[in-house]
Amino acid sequence: MNEDQTNSEELWQFPCEFMFKAMAYHKEGVEDEVVAVIQQFIPGNHMPRLRPSKKGTYVTITINFTATSKQQLDEIYLAVNNLECVKFCL
Repeated sequence: MNEDQTNSEELWQFPCEFMFKAMAYHKEGVEDEVVAVIQQFIPGNHMPRLRPSKKGTYVTITINFTATSKQQLDEIYLAVNNLECVKFCL
């Protein structure tokens, strides 16, 4: 583990409430795809909030959950980012 990894992990105190955001192409059911991936790591009834872009091309999907580790967050980010409809994750 390098110094940057150690320092970033010291900033987190797990478990913690986490606000996950993904920017995706605005298409029907896109939030269900993102929720399905998150449920693989954190089972539960996640209620996404959607915010469309001004032109309606994209949508921001926000989901709150309790994260248990940095590794869990890293895995969620990688898995959601691998969805074809997702442009990037915040």
